[in-house]
Amino acid sequence: MNYARFLTAVSAARKPSPIRMLTELQQRSPPSLISLAGGAPNTNTFPFLSASIQVKSGQSFTFDETVMKRALQYSASNGIPELVSWMKNLQKNLHNPPTTSYSPENGQMDICVTTGSQEGLCKVLEMLVNPGDNVLLDAPTYSGTLAALQPLGCNIINVPSDQYGMIPVALKEILSQWDPSEVHKPGSTAPKILYTIPNGGNPTGASMTANRKKDIYELARQYDMLIIEDDPYYFLQFEKPWAPTFLSMDVDGRIIRTDSFSKILSSGLRIGFVTGPKPLVDRVVLHIQASTMHTSTFTQLMVSQLLHSWGQDGFLQHIDGVIEFYRKQRDAMIGSADKWLKDLAEWHTPSAGMFLWMKLNGIADTQQLIMEKALEKEVLLVPGGVFMINSSDPCPYVRAAFSQSTPEQIDEAFRRLSLLIKDAL
Repeated sequence: MNYARFLTAVSAARKPSPIRMLTELQQRSPPSLISLAGGAPNTNTFPFLSASIQVKSGQSFTFDETVMKRALQYSASNGIPELVSWMKNLQKNLHNPPTTSYSPENGQMDICVTTGSQEGLCKVLEMLVNPGDNVLLDAPTYSGTLAALQPLGCNIINVPSDQYGMIPVALKEILSQWDPSEVHKPGSTAPKILYTIPNGGNPTGASMTANRKKDIYELARQYDMLIIEDDPYYFLQFEKPWAPTFLSMDVDGRIIRTDSFSKILSSGLRIGFVTGPKPLVDRVVLHIQASTMHTSTFTQLMVSQLLHSWGQDGFLQHIDGVIEFYRKQRDAMIGSADKWLKDLAEWHTPSAGMFLWMKLNGIADTQQLIMEKALEKEVLLVPGGVFMINSSDPCPYVRAAFSQSTPEQIDEAFRRLSLLIKDAL
């Protein structure tokens, strides 16, 4: 694939930071190397000496003085080596990407650590989206994606979707206005980027079927598009076997995937990772070099030690426990919705994620209802308009999260919501 054609002028102009390269070279060198090159501060001047971290299972990790000095120092922009290699093995075992064995220039699978998957997503979009570009996505979608995309001055084209995600027939219909044989011609306005959240979509809870993914991937091949597979809820799929990913069927090296540890290990540690063809991951790393420089070394070491102590089996066992918690929360919310909202709202039971997306019957727009009157009834949800491409358009939907409230609180919230809706009708 010709990856150069997808890059923005800004991304194409990025050059490796000589100082960052020297830092990474020094960290790979033997202790006998005497370096006068780096501008790293002397760790002996830092006030922190050691740390001990207790895990719920009873395990504990100690950062002694030596490890602590490393944890508090600059590190490689693509991530600390032991965490990158652990996650590469995880991706290979979970997804078995065809691109694993490719040469780097032909799109070999590569990974970099990012400060949450949001940083990865923003940097991927800034790498690929020019002002005036047509970009495909299925709205309603994550408000953070819209916040990152809209200032780039692109034209966002909404592809219709349902509870099973983006609809391939609708995508084909939209793409039919361009001739696949002309997408490489100068001045072509054919979309080069398709964005989707394939599992437990935020806000809809929609999860894409394997067949839909195959159909969409084939359309991406036909029109030479890249697919951004934004999958923070991959590990919150309630039914097994988990759906095959776009990455698992990527024979061309056209998938850029963002993953997150926020929903399963910690949202405050800010660790995510980007997986994709090496020429594009390299560009993301160049942007990291020029911005955040790297994700916190301390949090990377903390997570890396935990993952290495667990192994992949232990990690997946932990995931099973997280899934079980959210499944019970979802079931509690659906039970309360059935009890209080049966004739007042419509919804589909999500098979992944943290959210229930509801259409309130007889309410043209939920913005005023939620932002003004809901507070009077002491119940808060997110009005659906914030997830739409044009947030000012009337929207009858609301998003309810089942992640933090107890089943009793969820039940009481829906009782209050039912009174709110009845008062508004």
